[in-house]
Amino acid sequence: MAREHHNRLINGIVDRTIRELAPSASGRLLDIGCGAKPYEADFAPYVDEYVGLEHAEATHGTEHADLIGSAYEIPAGDSSFDTVLSTAVLEHLEEPAAALREARRVLRPGGLAIYIAPFIWHLHEEPRDFYRYSRYGLEHLFRGAGFDVAEIRPLSGFWVTFGQLFVYYLRRFDRGAGRPVVPAVSTAVQRVSGFLDRVDRAEEWTWAYLVVARAARAAEPGP
Repeated sequence: MAREHHNRLINGIVDRTIRELAPSASGRLLDIGCGAKPYEADFAPYVDEYVGLEHAEATHGTEHADLIGSAYEIPAGDSSFDTVLSTAVLEHLEEPAAALREARRVLRPGGLAIYIAPFIWHLHEEPRDFYRYSRYGLEHLFRGAGFDVAEIRPLSGFWVTFGQLFVYYLRRFDRGAGRPVVPAVSTAVQRVSGFLDRVDRAEEWTWAYLVVARAARAAEPGP
């Protein structure tokens, strides 16, 4: 997502969430759909190597990527990473279960997976926008792919979701006579929405979920 006036609220929430989780990361980290690697500095004190993966035809470009491949075919060996990160990518994958199995393959047993996926959100990056995820759907997908789910956390309540979607709607007027007005209105709406979300946090209306999971360890053989 571009870091502009229209999405400062959700970007701030994601940034705080990533900073909170960064100390849990270790070893080699793979950022699936890395874009411009906006979280590399947050993880740098805690990991040995930050590796970005991008698709050759990524809309955000590949200049920051270390690996060119896909979420279905990661050019890396089994158990070659200790941490996997993926933010706002899962909705753009036609076969999310297959992508999660591939992430599990390159993650060592017990390795950490951090994902953010949308629940209530508008169409974006069309036509590659396929799914929205409830907490129950995410748990089903991750467990089915060989992960032990530690946490599924809503990242907002109603007010952040409503306010942020309203601001995205206002972008259609961010031209001509509306150009000097829309950024100011957008900023005000996000500030009020952030405040109201702390007062009345109805999390069933979250715009996105955080998933924290561990690659399941193989069962010990019986006697």
